[in-house]
Amino acid sequence: MSLPLTPGAPIVELSSRARDVFRLVVESYLGSGQPVGSRTIAQLGLNLSSASIRNVMQDLEERGLLASPHTSAGRLPTETGLRLFVDGMMQAAAPSAEERAAIEARVSAGGPIEEALAATSAALSGLSACAGIVLVPRREPVLRQFGFVPLSRGQALAVLVGSDGTVENRVVDLPAGLPPSALVEAGNYISERLSGLTLREAEARLRAEIGEGQAALDMAARELIARGLAVWSQDTDARPVLIVRGAANLIDPTAVADLERVRLLLDEIEGKQEIARLLDSARMGAGMKIFIGSENKLFSLSGSSVIAAPYRGGDGRVVGVVGVIGPTRLNYARVVPMVDFTAQALSRLMA
Repeated sequence: MSLPLTPGAPIVELSSRARDVFRLVVESYLGSGQPVGSRTIAQLGLNLSSASIRNVMQDLEERGLLASPHTSAGRLPTETGLRLFVDGMMQAAAPSAEERAAIEARVSAGGPIEEALAATSAALSGLSACAGIVLVPRREPVLRQFGFVPLSRGQALAVLVGSDGTVENRVVDLPAGLPPSALVEAGNYISERLSGLTLREAEARLRAEIGEGQAALDMAARELIARGLAVWSQDTDARPVLIVRGAANLIDPTAVADLERVRLLLDEIEGKQEIARLLDSARMGAGMKIFIGSENKLFSLSGSSVIAAPYRGGDGRVVGVVGVIGPTRLNYARVVPMVDFTAQALSRLMA
């Protein structure tokens, strides 16, 4: 019996015969979604008998690279096998001229950045037959007006009107013994003195004016303003914006046995916060991230894969992430370079 591959072991631990059989099994499975038998491999040009191929496939199964869903069925790659294939054997195919043109047309369509990002995600979804996802750069609202509405003795509703007309509100805990007049005073001060600033800029100016004795506020109003601005800053940091397009692509009406996996995946997509956090982790890397199945606990039940790449702003810093979510049997060789090209196109847009 062969020894299993060591974690992270290179593909060279396999013989050339085993590599050939393994590659054909994976490529056939990714194309059909069905377990692959020895007869199928024999018909693909290998100069091996079906019996020899079965022996090699058995060896690959013992190594943990292939699995057999049923005793009489063919074999399919495990998540370990897919990882080995993606990292060591995959022949990536550059996007076609038509695919590049479709992506660039959406990127350069004009209009607000968010619309371009959503359109690009939709294009990527259509081309890859997966769900397209894009993590939007965090943008702090610019203050136009800010006020407090009392809810109870200990809480108030902080209402922010942004320069773009958006209105948001948050519940703020009030300092003990705060007089009602402090709510009006704090709101007037923010609207008059801090309008036109981002939240961080407003916090910095408030600290500076207090330090220089220029803030004509009593202590209670100062604390209230600080709390009101802080709750937005913390919330903005914790809420990356995720755009998902093409989730319907994940539903294959012919794959009845796959419907439970798809249902789980759609539930996971609905909980955008968790996926946003997963993508946010890709912001820390220099390049492509590929999460296969249970490599990430978020997709341990649905058996899904994520391909994601960061895109950059004009200063070269990573500002967001673009990618796709699909089944583990997606066409990695085609989709990986497509996601990479999309990230490069978005980087040019943000420059």
